[in-house]
Amino acid sequence: MPHPHPHPHPPRPSYPPYSGGVPGESDESLAAQLRSRPEGETGVPVALLTARHWQATHEYAVICLATSARTASMVTTAAFHQVLERVMRAESAVALRPRFLVAVRDIVREWSADDRISDVLPDLTKPAGGRGMRAAKAMTAENRKLAERSFQALPGLAQCLLWHTEVEADPMNFPAVLLGMDTNMAAASLEQAREQFREGCVRAHRELAPSKECRFYNRLLDIPIRRGGALLPDVQQHLSVCHYCRYAAEQLSHFEGGLGTLLAEAVLGWGARRYLDSRPGRSQSGTRLRGHARHRGSGSSGEGAGGRGVGLGRHRLLSRITSPRRPLPGATRNRRTLLTSVGLASTVVLAVVLGSGLWPKDGSGADPAASSSATAGRGATPAVSSSPPATGNNPTSIRQTRLRDVTADQCLDIRGGRATAGAVARLASCSTAWTQLWTYEDDGQLRSVANPELCLDSHADAGVVILGRCAAASAERGNDVRYDLTVRGELLPRWAEGLAVAPASGDPDTDVVVKVRDGSADQHWLTDTVTASPESLSIGGSPGKAAQVYADPR
Repeated sequence: MPHPHPHPHPPRPSYPPYSGGVPGESDESLAAQLRSRPEGETGVPVALLTARHWQATHEYAVICLATSARTASMVTTAAFHQVLERVMRAESAVALRPRFLVAVRDIVREWSADDRISDVLPDLTKPAGGRGMRAAKAMTAENRKLAERSFQALPGLAQCLLWHTEVEADPMNFPAVLLGMDTNMAAASLEQAREQFREGCVRAHRELAPSKECRFYNRLLDIPIRRGGALLPDVQQHLSVCHYCRYAAEQLSHFEGGLGTLLAEAVLGWGARRYLDSRPGRSQSGTRLRGHARHRGSGSSGEGAGGRGVGLGRHRLLSRITSPRRPLPGATRNRRTLLTSVGLASTVVLAVVLGSGLWPKDGSGADPAASSSATAGRGATPAVSSSPPATGNNPTSIRQTRLRDVTADQCLDIRGGRATAGAVARLASCSTAWTQLWTYEDDGQLRSVANPELCLDSHADAGVVILGRCAAASAERGNDVRYDLTVRGELLPRWAEGLAVAPASGDPDTDVVVKVRDGSADQHWLTDTVTASPESLSIGGSPGKAAQVYADPR
């Protein structure tokens, strides 16, 4: 018996119900049927694809036109015809939804620019619709270009999973059906898709960077945002004057809970927020979206309806960065001034200071940790085993030392505990680990005792210090693995004046990077001290050779 007072607008389901096709019929399998059938007999595949994607596409057409008149149906039909025609010509049918939507946007813009069409379809002349799109210089804003480029470069599977989970807020079973995948496999693939998308944004920032300085800050921008820490002061200073990197930082911040907003604005541009608000999956006060954020291990609250409550803690951090009018903490001098004033004033002196224990020797067979720590008042340094690691051909006659950061009171180590090419340098509690032992060569190389073929490389990974192949001074990348040691314990990479090796932040287990040299305590390193002897003035077991140490002129 029908309800006596039916509501004119029945409540919409919490997510789009699956309709069209039997389970297992992916969009691509329906497209294959479309291609294999004779012309005029494509009704079933077209009908099933239409059942899956028509409603959302039509709703976006209404947004683009600012009207629900029959013109919206005409635009939607034209978009389906355009996209499915390309699919029949062997174009992939994976991730159809965003392609239908983009086709709608482009058709509205194209039709509104043609006076012959707009004369017969006056709905195209609305300021909030076609006329506004016609006047816009571009559909994607400048502050979404990196995300747009990254999404376009993703494989169709990643695009489909990201769009339906993050933008449409569909349950995982829906994109799984579209892809013909098991739900568990789709969930695992989604995590890979998120990482691919982020890496694509980082890569796009590097490839499109307008200056060498922007490229230099590439990883120094990504890593702190990824880990939820504060950006380095010199990075903040750069962002205050560079809108390109400021936009990049803001886009990367969305990966901590507001990915749907970023994707919609990057792919659609026009009407992206209104489209997000129209998604049924977002009508439940963001409940499922907060679950997505928790699943990714994010501490943010996720985004509510329309994607506006995104990662509030992280966005407060970025709001301080992205406003060019507000001075940034610790950013009192620009990098160019530092490079000039610091680099020209350095002078070279003989390594007589080594006699006072700056670089200890172990050729005498004494345990390098037998003496007290170089860090006064902080306790003795843990003992280091006198036997070499089982990695073969490790020199035992070369002077070995730990490098301890003055501020953090932690030692230079290798992430993962294995000295392999590409491993990232980090700070760790000082211990007996062989990955914390280094030799300083007479040519400036810092060689890993755990793997003597590898040296600290501060240039290969955009300022993040990693282990790389040791290189001859005459080699193309020779200066990338060479450093000058000042009498104050600063490690200055030879490939760029005015920089110093230092921890990325004050947090435990932080990465080691290169920063603008500012003389602060966190850029000073201490070494294990031993009783000095005449032989200790030599480096690398070659008596008579002295290392070059830069005196601080200030």
